[in-house]
Amino acid sequence: MNVAASLPWLLAVLLALAVAMAWLRLALWRRRAPQDRRGSSTRFALLCLLQPMIALLLYFTLLPPRQPATTCTLVVMTAQADRVALPATLQGQPRVALPEAPAGLDAERVPDLGTALRRHPEAHALHVVGTGLEARDRDAVGDRDLAFSAAPMPTGIVQLAPVDVVVPGATFAVTGRVHGVPQATVVLRDPAGQRIAATVVDRQGGFRLDGLARLPGPSSFRVEVLDATRKLVDAATVPVWTQAAPAPRAWALAGAPNAEWKYLRRWATDAGIPLHLQVSLGGGLQLGDAPLPMTADTLRRFDLVLLDARSAAALGEGQRAALIAAMRDGLGVLVRTDGALAPGVQRMLGLSLAGNGEAEFQLPRPAPDDDAWRARRGAGTADAPVDADAVPAGLPTLTRQALRPASPDAIPLLRTADGTAIAWWRAEGRGRIGAWTPTDTYTLALAGHADTHATLWSQALGTLARSSPDATLTAPDDARVSQRVSPCGLADDAQVTAPDGTVTRVQRDPATGATRCGGYWPRAAGWHHLATDKTTAPFFVRAKDDAPHLHAAAVREQTQRLASRSRTAAAASAMEGPRGPAWPWFLGWLFAAGLLWWLERRRPIAA
Repeated sequence: MNVAASLPWLLAVLLALAVAMAWLRLALWRRRAPQDRRGSSTRFALLCLLQPMIALLLYFTLLPPRQPATTCTLVVMTAQADRVALPATLQGQPRVALPEAPAGLDAERVPDLGTALRRHPEAHALHVVGTGLEARDRDAVGDRDLAFSAAPMPTGIVQLAPVDVVVPGATFAVTGRVHGVPQATVVLRDPAGQRIAATVVDRQGGFRLDGLARLPGPSSFRVEVLDATRKLVDAATVPVWTQAAPAPRAWALAGAPNAEWKYLRRWATDAGIPLHLQVSLGGGLQLGDAPLPMTADTLRRFDLVLLDARSAAALGEGQRAALIAAMRDGLGVLVRTDGALAPGVQRMLGLSLAGNGEAEFQLPRPAPDDDAWRARRGAGTADAPVDADAVPAGLPTLTRQALRPASPDAIPLLRTADGTAIAWWRAEGRGRIGAWTPTDTYTLALAGHADTHATLWSQALGTLARSSPDATLTAPDDARVSQRVSPCGLADDAQVTAPDGTVTRVQRDPATGATRCGGYWPRAAGWHHLATDKTTAPFFVRAKDDAPHLHAAAVREQTQRLASRSRTAAAASAMEGPRGPAWPWFLGWLFAAGLLWWLERRRPIAA
């Protein structure tokens, strides 16, 4: 309890003690006074009665009773306020219109909510009408009660998840939600405008599209929403930042030479991945790179170890112990289950794989149709031309070991076209270990689908390889011109570089504490760079007219969240109004104190 809340109780206790002491003084005085000086019993009763009366009047003089709270509600008009019917209870209340509100409203125009509250200090509650409050105005609400009459949900893209930084050649997912478009089709186009993916939204309007990142640097993909007649309803830019990451250092131990290891090494060479490959021929003979001892020092030099069933079974107890210790320290391990796994390998994997024999499977098509597939594959290069006949022929049928995990912590790493998981991984300390059941992925490269072969192994190695510590610098997800963004994890030297080269230093807000957030107002659309002395984080700023429905839905959600948080706290404070005037209570106290003084001074007349 703070001082302001405890003051009435403290004052009441002090005055009660004063009354008790006054009564005690009067009783002792009457008892010790001579009979002729005591006065009448009526006088003594009046003296005792006036003590609590004076204390009560003094209490209300110092703390007058609170008056009933005034219920003045400020009506705040925002974008699309003309599409909302005002409740009858708001008739006669003051109205203000923010800059986003449509023209022609019967309301006072204000540049922001803070200005409106300074002009109307009597407003103890707010009623927002329309799309909602922009980021500029949300902090001005404070602890006031806030009600929200929302405009109808916009038609089009209302949710769009940001795409994380990807590496060249990796796939990325574009997820979101469409509202108000029955049987909508969502199309993903690459920076050249070619359609590379398409899907139909589910019952809730959700969608997921897969794109492919190529060259390092910024790129802008585009999501389009088509209705049942294939008419464009809405579109939004999907910014993607492709950044070359350090290639994982891989160590492959092959129990026997085969085509799978041959094409895996060829892919690693083309991708710039340093792969140390040792192929055992039996009898102590080996091919490939120079053999290395499996010790802790050796394993620290690599990010991923690749094994097959034979090489995993050939590991000694000391080698397995060193491998498990390295995994717990962050190393990734992938075991190709191209044969029966020994019990010791099963225990090391911790996936409890069961089953035997082989089975055929089909990988999912990378694109919904041939045209999108061709656009996704690209034109190739003179050194690595793209097979034009591979797309109509489709992906070849592959073979796998018919194994399944019995462990509940197994996470799917690869799925077939029908959704069946055929590769899994699990965490082991700070590292990861996986099981890979496909045995002939090299046939993808032979059939002209080297890009699909590369994508499979790129995702596998990227998932399992030792990861570097994540940067604490957090860039904003959905930035927009002239709208405040709040980057977090800022250092003292944090600064933002705009597309035109303008550098702005970002100050930390001390109120954000350990999150170390700040405020920045971008002035230009495009890619910005949030940088400190050690870390750089790119983020994209949308233009004002880019994806307006997406912005309207985000503002609507933020305002609804603000209204639900502020209603409880503001309702309690609205029950108490300001304190009333003290002078009537002071006059009453003055009169009672004078009467008490007169009765105390008056002496009985002797007979």
